[in-house]
Amino acid sequence: MTENRTLTLTNENSQAICELPVLQGTIGPDVIDVQALYKQTGLFTYDPGFTSTASCTSTITYIDGEEGILLYRGYLIEELAERCTFLEVCHLLLHGELPTPESLKDFENNITMHTMVHDQLTNFFKGFRRDAHPMAIMVGVVGALSAFYHDALDIKSKKDRDLSAIRLIAKVPTIVAMCYKYSIGLPFMYPNNKLSYVENFMRMMFATPCDDYVQNPVLVNALERILILHADHEQNASTSTVRLAGSSGANPYACITAGIACLWGAAHGGANEAVLNMLKEIGDVSNIPKFIERAKDKNDPFRLMGFGHRVYKNYDPRAKLMRATCYDVLAELKLEDDPMFKLALELERFALEDPYFIAKKLYPNVDFYSGIVLHALGIPTNMFTAIFAMGRTIGWIAHWDEMIADPEQRIGRPRQLYRGSAQRDIPSQHR
Repeated sequence: MTENRTLTLTNENSQAICELPVLQGTIGPDVIDVQALYKQTGLFTYDPGFTSTASCTSTITYIDGEEGILLYRGYLIEELAERCTFLEVCHLLLHGELPTPESLKDFENNITMHTMVHDQLTNFFKGFRRDAHPMAIMVGVVGALSAFYHDALDIKSKKDRDLSAIRLIAKVPTIVAMCYKYSIGLPFMYPNNKLSYVENFMRMMFATPCDDYVQNPVLVNALERILILHADHEQNASTSTVRLAGSSGANPYACITAGIACLWGAAHGGANEAVLNMLKEIGDVSNIPKFIERAKDKNDPFRLMGFGHRVYKNYDPRAKLMRATCYDVLAELKLEDDPMFKLALELERFALEDPYFIAKKLYPNVDFYSGIVLHALGIPTNMFTAIFAMGRTIGWIAHWDEMIADPEQRIGRPRQLYRGSAQRDIPSQHR
């Protein structure tokens, strides 16, 4: 990041009142540094949702929404998803570089050795109702990890931060699978150190002590791709929440829990769950034209879920990859004629051919296809966001670690535009 020019603010008499540095990143728009604005002018900026404000510097992820580009540490998401495993991507996000064969082996071994959770942690599940939402359970159980792994909570120690990162990457899949098993009344399945990261998770999700579980490589690859595509997405709501919680010096488990809670929101991590609920509402292929027209009506509250994206004004690059995976999974499981999936694919066709959606660039996004894939894998709808959290954990950890090491890091303290009552006296009858 370099300062290459300044922006001068003037008053109504064209007199200069403030000079603000303009900072330049590697790529992307230049940024006005407003840190000295209040000191020099007595003014704050007003930016609801911080959509025009850079809250930090970062070297992790870059998005160009106009061009439909997503980079992890400079690598195109398309290439990473085609050529790398999820743990290779985890190493890249956490350490800045793709691993060598030797470092990957060490990294995988470290993850594998920490997939078990403390046995007393299983008691937490008994305190939840069987029908509790998995995200509610995750907020409680992940938040409790600091009570069991408090031997490495010195956030100023790089060694402790690295160990906490490994533990979180390793244990969150175990906790996600336990949430599912608890909800359906089946015994927890312990991790198997002979399996890969994704194979291990699928076994913990779907195996039982009664039978052997046979892995399907097409399904394993599909879930691996989902995790890679959801691993990070710049300064989104949950990542910003993790950074804000971390800025206070909170332990990493508390910070990741804050991210999980934020992800739980329907406007953030619940999008692929909303896709399945929308398909159920549409009900049948014959109803699609009616719902398409409803989606075009500004006065109708109905919206097509899984189409368009707040950041991507072009095609979501993750959607292209997820679309191919979706078709692979449906073909592998011979589900092309299943009513739910026929409905989804026909809805896709309608939207891609409709002039209204084409003009507004409302293309299917990653949530549309990932929801279909997760449903095909046999994962219940209420588990979708938990799977999202499993993939995003590495992104949260990478940003948390980067923030702690940043010499410019300060505790988050946004300002406000106050429009309440000015100072006033308490009425006499209350004295």
